[in-house]
Amino acid sequence: MKTIKVALAGAGAFGIKHLDAIAKIDGVEVVSLISRDLEKTAAVAKQYGIPHVTTDLEASLALPEVDAVILCTPTQMHAQQAIACMKAGKHVQVEIPLCDAFADGEAVIAAQRESGKVAMCGHTRRFNPSHQWVHKKIEAGEFNIQQMDVQTYFFRRTNMNALGQARSWTDHLLWHHAAHTVDLFAYQCGSPIVKANAVQGPIHPELGIAMDMSIQLKAANGAICTLSLSFNNDGPLGTFFRYIGDTGTYIARYDDLVNGKEEKIDVSKVDVSMNGIELQDREFFAAIREGREPNASVAQVLPCYAVLHQLEQQLKAD
Repeated sequence: MKTIKVALAGAGAFGIKHLDAIAKIDGVEVVSLISRDLEKTAAVAKQYGIPHVTTDLEASLALPEVDAVILCTPTQMHAQQAIACMKAGKHVQVEIPLCDAFADGEAVIAAQRESGKVAMCGHTRRFNPSHQWVHKKIEAGEFNIQQMDVQTYFFRRTNMNALGQARSWTDHLLWHHAAHTVDLFAYQCGSPIVKANAVQGPIHPELGIAMDMSIQLKAANGAICTLSLSFNNDGPLGTFFRYIGDTGTYIARYDDLVNGKEEKIDVSKVDVSMNGIELQDREFFAAIREGREPNASVAQVLPCYAVLHQLEQQLKAD
């Protein structure tokens, strides 16, 4: 089995998650690490045994041994960098969100079709064992969603990442965090979103973004979703999903799943790992080896970004 050689861009909090995940996957090697600060990047590369370090993505794309790239860079760079990777003949996985403007997402799709390369977006919720368990139940015809109630809550009144470090870019409730649920809702329902509505709270005077948001969705099959998002919530933190269906209720908290009576459901045998990032990366590399479209391909997730674009236009009009 030929080793897939990977360049990873972005040695921040999420880049580290991918490096830890890849370390558990046979037949894959990270050979180049790209990030803004050369000294800090070199320190991470030394820790993970990565031979090539640079601050320039183009330098990594020029390496003939690189087969694929994982982008964990700021949101505003995702689409442009994904296109550059495919034009350089590399497969690409871009972390969520694919873009923060719908036209950019469409440009990524066009580049993928032209190149024929595997292009995937990191919609991790599709891979978390808790959500996989619910998905398998739906596929078996044993459960149909009537409503999803989702809370995405963080405490980020300053521009910090998950490690408590200052960010060089600004995160966004709509284009990043809502993207997880908008995509998951349509994916789990197996039905496109036909109606969407959003309201947002005050704009932060320094960050320039809304810190609170509420979104309503309806799928073509009649299922509905209510999503509440906040950067003002001082705990508990994270995203919590309540699936209300015709045969039961399930609550997913990351990789934990309980029923409506808070009775724990064992999801440890759903897949080969309990780590959603690892499972996401395994799918990316498997699609490369098998020459197929991956789950969460850029084409599959683009409808999510069409909905986000619609919501953004609505919020601007309001």
